[in-house]
Amino acid sequence: MTTATVAGPATPLIKPHVSLGEGLSQTLTLAWRTIVQVRHNPWELGDYSIQPIMFVLLFTYVFGGAIAGSTGDYLTFALPGIIVMNMLFVTMYVGTGLNTDLTKGVFDRLRSLPIARWAPLAGRIIADQVKQAWSILLLLVVGMILGFRIGTNLAGLLAAVALLLTFALAFSWVSVLVGVLAKDPEKVQLFGFTALFPVTFVSNVFVRTDTMPGWLQAWVKLNPVTHLADAARGLMIGGPAANSVVWSLVWAAAIVVVFAPLSLYALKRRV
Repeated sequence: MTTATVAGPATPLIKPHVSLGEGLSQTLTLAWRTIVQVRHNPWELGDYSIQPIMFVLLFTYVFGGAIAGSTGDYLTFALPGIIVMNMLFVTMYVGTGLNTDLTKGVFDRLRSLPIARWAPLAGRIIADQVKQAWSILLLLVVGMILGFRIGTNLAGLLAAVALLLTFALAFSWVSVLVGVLAKDPEKVQLFGFTALFPVTFVSNVFVRTDTMPGWLQAWVKLNPVTHLADAARGLMIGGPAANSVVWSLVWAAAIVVVFAPLSLYALKRRV
């Protein structure tokens, strides 16, 4: 005699819905996954540490005397701008890391887990914010060792750091789009840095706008990097900053509105 067994309802392998709280917890876990890799490979912080210090030293001691008359005066003017420039450059590592996860199948494996669909991407962006904060702090410490001094107060300094991290968060969507569209991590760096060089150098990061030709000043005054550098100088050193802060936030919002939907659409098509 054979006995029949009645199968019960199948247990779903993946939860049909992930709450916002669970998604945030998963995002923080994946962000920690990215950050903790530094402990096993400290050289991952090299691009966030060595390159910024080299920029400060080279521009201060090679060009400072010729541009401003003294390295001290030039450091006071240039350090906030160098922090802005470095922030934009290291943001491209979001795209590099994302592209690496995509090409090696890590991103697909993460998305197959019972986690929020947006958690892997959000986790990588948040991890980049932590590294950005480290890079900003490092540049400020090095600058103070070389003679840079905050001309405002602690509130102004914290406001400048918050503004820089906000803009970095917005600009991460540009990096995400490049990371999704590029075929390999090398292409991300090639395209990203090639596009960023004219945007960052054709600004008032290194020299004052009024020292440039008139036809170039028009672009420099529209450049979002100029607004962000002026805002950082005003909040750190002193002087008018409100208008530059507002324009920096407007540019950050515009970047998110344009590049976030494009990045998510491209990511959806690729995965």
